[in-house]
Amino acid sequence: MWSLVAALLLGTVCGGSAQLTFNSTRFVEETICNETVILPCIVNNLEIKNIKVMYVKWKHRGKEIFTFDGDQNKPNASDNFKSATIALSLLVEGNASLLMKKSDAVPGNYTCEVTESSREGETTVELRYHVVSWFYPKENILIVIFPILAILLSWGQFGIVTLKYKSNCTSEKTIGLIIAGLALTVMVIVGAVLFVPGEYSVKNASGLGLIVIPTVTLVLLQYCVFMTAFGMTLFAIGILILQLLGYVLAVIGLSLCITKCSPTQGPLMISGLGIIALAELLGLVYMKFVASNQKTIPPSRKAVEEPLNE
Repeated sequence: MWSLVAALLLGTVCGGSAQLTFNSTRFVEETICNETVILPCIVNNLEIKNIKVMYVKWKHRGKEIFTFDGDQNKPNASDNFKSATIALSLLVEGNASLLMKKSDAVPGNYTCEVTESSREGETTVELRYHVVSWFYPKENILIVIFPILAILLSWGQFGIVTLKYKSNCTSEKTIGLIIAGLALTVMVIVGAVLFVPGEYSVKNASGLGLIVIPTVTLVLLQYCVFMTAFGMTLFAIGILILQLLGYVLAVIGLSLCITKCSPTQGPLMISGLGIIALAELLGLVYMKFVASNQKTIPPSRKAVEEPLNE
């Protein structure tokens, strides 16, 4: 009787030790920023720790995609997962994690089977694709809002010039300002449509470029507006310098962000766009102040010279 109990106990112990156990990982998330994907497969209870008695098999949705035969020291990846591999130097420590390029990483369930001599086990991990925004949501809002606000303020300045300084604003100059303003407005709107949705892509990068780069037009428009209204003053020059500084900061930030999947210089670009909008606001307030304090509209130089010539 005692011998039977001992045999049962021995069988239980042997049966338990024949099963390899793993660190459990339910899922792994990949994003567009991943260059490589690692699917974890960590064995807890290797005993022999000899690569020659180990065999590893990875399957995706039941189909074999990678194997490693320790006896022959031969890894083998399927045609659809050519980049799949494992770190052989870590295998004797129980690490049979699968590494592959993002282009080969297909979402779904992956099964890792490890055999050490007569002991074996398997674990399953799910690969999920996670969509992440290129910039933070608040940054997305500011990147779009600041240029649009600056454009609206620029149109406000143009309205003051048209209503208050008609004598100084020729029809050709008016048409030129309107065309430049409309072109800038259209480019920024198109850029915002391309930029706002989703993660990093060529489309989003193009949209961001359309938002930032054309804002140099605002500097030129504000210069033309100042010259049309009352010419260059120290305050007007200061506003233009401030606006040009904002544009330089925005372009530098753009150049640092546009090729990065996870941009870190977004605040620099946003600061530049914010300075551009601030300069437009100061310009509008300044023009409104000057226009309200100017009781009579000075005649144009041409109008003064014609009677003298007669």
